[in-house]
Amino acid sequence: MEACRELSIPWLTLYAFSQENWGRPDDEVGALMGLLVKFLEDERPRLDRHQIRLRTIGRTSRLPEAARAKLAEVIDGTKNHQQMTLTLALSYGGRDELVDAARALARDVKAGTLDPDAISPELLAAKLYDPAMPDPDLLVRTSGEMRVSNFLLWQIAYSEIYVTDVLWPDFDRMQLERALASYAKRQRRFGKTAAQLDAESKPQ
Repeated sequence: MEACRELSIPWLTLYAFSQENWGRPDDEVGALMGLLVKFLEDERPRLDRHQIRLRTIGRTSRLPEAARAKLAEVIDGTKNHQQMTLTLALSYGGRDELVDAARALARDVKAGTLDPDAISPELLAAKLYDPAMPDPDLLVRTSGEMRVSNFLLWQIAYSEIYVTDVLWPDFDRMQLERALASYAKRQRRFGKTAAQLDAESKPQ
């Protein structure tokens, strides 16, 4: 978080707890919820010092009351910070997010305020958990896992993916800089050819 702030990266999203994680043993889930509260308590001064705004995505109503209360407190207390946004994906699943977005559109159609034929990618994106969050430029996958694990399925359509064998607890600033160096060498084409991008980059 601090490294991203110092490197002027404006948005950072961390997959903190997935919908599937609710299936873990109760004592493990309880311990993770306790860690969440401790993180929020310990990191609040750092968020304020670096002017980092905290937000969340996911079905956070499932979180224990203590976690929800502390989360709401920190989100409200940092809402005016403008140097960086840290988003915690909590009780989150990419498929669930798309289902919730589809339900919201369906309700608009049922209410007569939306023509089904008018539904566009932009309208669906506006119903996601945080429409203001830009699509990620870079997705970092630690532990050598070759899957996205139901994370930001809509938003990562054109994200660059960086996979490292380093485990998440060991992913430090040096590892982040390696990921960014790899990203900097790539050409993002968004469906176009390299020749088209080269032509567009030349002065007119």
